[in-house]
Amino acid sequence: MDAEAAKYIGAGLAIGLAAIGPAIGEGFIGGKALSAIGRNPEASNKIVPFMFATMAVTESTGIYGLVVALLILFA
Repeated sequence: MDAEAAKYIGAGLAIGLAAIGPAIGEGFIGGKALSAIGRNPEASNKIVPFMFATMAVTESTGIYGLVVALLILFA
């Protein structure tokens, strides 16, 4: 296998594995938030902003994986 093929495989694995964690985390966050709103609908004004903030923090790890994959490809 040559170096170019290894770069493509490494970049694919980097973004693929880095996307699994945020996907699971965001699903967990959304599910728990909807469960909490279902139990106490009056608290949705407090829950939804925190849900979006934690989803943004969770998504940042996926973005780090994208940066690593791009560094593997182009650096």
